[in-house]
Amino acid sequence: MPEALTEKPAILVLAPMPAAPVSAGNRRRLVATCEALTRGGFAIDLAYYAHEDQIYRRFGQHPPTDCLGMERTFRNVFLIEARTVIPLKTRANAFGIDEWCPDEVGDFVAWYFSAYPETGAALVNYVFLSRALERVPPGVLTLIDTHDRFAGRQNQYRPFRAEPNFFYTDAASEAAGLARADVVLAIQAAEAGYFAGLTDSRVLLLPPHFPAQKPFSVPERVARIGFLGHGNDPNLFSIGRFIRTWRDGWTPDRPELVIAGEICRSLPGVEGPGVRLLGYLDRLEDFYAQADVVVAPMLMGSGLKMKVGEALSFGRPVIGTEIGLEGFEPMEAAHRCRNAEAVKEAVLAVAGDRDALARLTWASEALFTRYAEAAMAAEAELIGLLREGRGSSPPPCGEEARGGGGADGTAPPHPEPPPPRTPPRKGEGTSAVRGGGLVLTCETSARSLLAADPDLGVLVATERRPGHGAAAVYTPLRRRWFARTEPGAEGAAPDLGALDVALSPEWVRDRKLPPEARAVLARAFAGIQADWETEGRIVGCAGDRIEIATLLPGVLVNGTHPAAAFLIAGEDACELRPERVTPLHRREIHAYADRTGRLPAPLPASLSFRGASLLPAGGCLLFLTDDGIGRITLSEEAPRP
Repeated sequence: MPEALTEKPAILVLAPMPAAPVSAGNRRRLVATCEALTRGGFAIDLAYYAHEDQIYRRFGQHPPTDCLGMERTFRNVFLIEARTVIPLKTRANAFGIDEWCPDEVGDFVAWYFSAYPETGAALVNYVFLSRALERVPPGVLTLIDTHDRFAGRQNQYRPFRAEPNFFYTDAASEAAGLARADVVLAIQAAEAGYFAGLTDSRVLLLPPHFPAQKPFSVPERVARIGFLGHGNDPNLFSIGRFIRTWRDGWTPDRPELVIAGEICRSLPGVEGPGVRLLGYLDRLEDFYAQADVVVAPMLMGSGLKMKVGEALSFGRPVIGTEIGLEGFEPMEAAHRCRNAEAVKEAVLAVAGDRDALARLTWASEALFTRYAEAAMAAEAELIGLLREGRGSSPPPCGEEARGGGGADGTAPPHPEPPPPRTPPRKGEGTSAVRGGGLVLTCETSARSLLAADPDLGVLVATERRPGHGAAAVYTPLRRRWFARTEPGAEGAAPDLGALDVALSPEWVRDRKLPPEARAVLARAFAGIQADWETEGRIVGCAGDRIEIATLLPGVLVNGTHPAAAFLIAGEDACELRPERVTPLHRREIHAYADRTGRLPAPLPASLSFRGASLLPAGGCLLFLTDDGIGRITLSEEAPRP
């Protein structure tokens, strides 16, 4: 048989989140969909638009991304850099459907199909990336995995007196986005019905399949109840309310609430009697081994709560609200609680009654069985449609391919080893420079799930836009810089030149390096490509205080303070402590450049700092914030004390 006929047909999957590690519900959904396609006999080319990498850094967190893990799972992995600042807020009533899909995403899709013209389908995750489907060639089947309904999503925040910081739009915009696809995938039945009334595109229900990890068994007792989650708003609002409810009247004879996942970083100070934080756990088994019953006390949100399916797959009985189990078609009263108080009552009821605990366990098992049957039937319908759209059936899959992967994000089994990466790797390795008491090591690799290296030190920067030419931009290979102190590293601080990098919050915000080392690092990055640049004038100084008149992106004038600021003059650098930002009425400085094209309009402001150990005649201020890197070039004439 000719080799071309034995190759698996390929599907391009485009997502604004990585597929590894599987540390959030949207990542679990992405992995589950890719596993379904793999079971159907298709090869997956995954394109990660690094939206989440930018968002994590803007909140002072290291982005949990595992490029090597993804490369072990998929035929090809491509990285699309987020070259513009993604807006998390809008002054309009809703985001426009394309505000979160910049040109670089469509440019990648056009490049991909010129390089891989045999690919038969393109699937984008989230309706806000639907514009990329306009660059797909005619004859290629196009799909949108919706994940959630986004029209009117902001209204869910009103009872909490909060403002959303994720995408939301209106019904007309959502309909326009869905119309760009041949097939729309809904994660649960209620949303499938909604989408069917909104678009003429074919709507398919595709609940994620959760392979059974452990059989159900009635716990000996309920010593601990568990919640596992990502730090998004629905989880934070819901578990925050439940923590307060659970603590009220808690006594040591009641179960302990244990919370795990990235959400723990956003719950400082909640630990105490009845509540314990486990932090981020690498293995899901480690969490479910500590939870006798899992709670889903969700008070807001749409889509399907992946944490519920995951808990059921590990054989754990679940208690939750109607919102928490939406899409699972629950019948048991403990699966349809009205609020956090009702969840608490249901937990206490089974904790004190062995028969009630047994009924809950077997009701959870029946729920999981019904759900799994519906999910596999929906998966078969999708695979049949994809084979139809391709015009022929893919080669048969072996038992290994049908087995799928684990709910913890492990790669689905392959009947044969994956083909070599395209384009091939070149230039992997490390190089180091010394000076100013620091050793700076540059590593070129695809490993990315790291904040520090035991040998190389703290991660300080990651290259954003490597190489030249279209193909080079899309490789997961990146240069990363690590820093460690070394008293013997004498001489001037190394000058790294005009690098285009994202700085790591581990050294910018968390201050994991000593002050002297931070100043040396700032000098090394003095020539860094800034997201915005302007001019400034020193208008006052007294002792270690300094005042600078300049222009700032509007968002910084309105109250967002820098994570760090460094005054750099020649070979010297010192860190400043920001005290205040004062809006000015007169615009005295005119030079300003926004490299992102998305920052708010600049406003005149006065910056007050303490800690100035040098007063430059010229020089610059490196202004590092959650929203990027700023450089303020100071005037040659500096006032004297």
